[in-house]
Amino acid sequence: MITLKLHTNVIKKIVLSAIKANKGQYNYEELVIDGLKILNMMRDVGCKITIKGTENLKNLKPPCVFIANHMSTLETLVLPGVIGREFRVTFVVKKSLLHYPFFGKVLSALNPIPVTRKNPKEDYKIVMNEGLKRLKEGISVIVFPQATREVVFDPTKFNTLGIKLAKKAQVPAIPVALRTDAWGIGKIFKDFGKIDPSKPICFFIGTPLYIENKGLKEHLQIIQFIENSLKKCYN
Repeated sequence: MITLKLHTNVIKKIVLSAIKANKGQYNYEELVIDGLKILNMMRDVGCKITIKGTENLKNLKPPCVFIANHMSTLETLVLPGVIGREFRVTFVVKKSLLHYPFFGKVLSALNPIPVTRKNPKEDYKIVMNEGLKRLKEGISVIVFPQATREVVFDPTKFNTLGIKLAKKAQVPAIPVALRTDAWGIGKIFKDFGKIDPSKPICFFIGTPLYIENKGLKEHLQIIQFIENSLKKCYN
């Protein structure tokens, strides 16, 4: 019952936003507000939500590269709201998401960077070229270095794409640790799985890292930040 109620409300929100986007009437501020509304929907069904580290962004001049683990559909819907209006953001996303009914229209409003996840070399070129364009325009980029959503964080599947983009653009990299498995991965519809209010939802934002040399040290710092933050959220 909880899952049906939540997904029904979220889908209604996405459909209404997509209609506005189709008419060119959906702006970034509305997208941020929609993300916060979806977080409130999660609270309304009993989910405990913890957001920490937003103070690390207060004195930081955008743009930057946010580097996060990826657990569920939830972070794609709400991260702009968590990060806030001051940082206009976009995502590196799987190209097929842009063809989803309604949700694709809303996501397109962010001018995301689409990749196929089938050809790593081609995807790398796209992210470097398009990511640099967005950053030069003052738009921060959210990168999920994992190839797919994973409930258990595996550092061996966490690539250095975000680090390389931050270094090329000479902007700070911001580690973000996410626990969002309260929004499950569905068996029939992968993006709309079971909602489990017993699982806490956590968004932890780390301090800015400035990439030196090849960025190996910073890459390891981001992994350590995510691992330590997830431990706090699971305890």
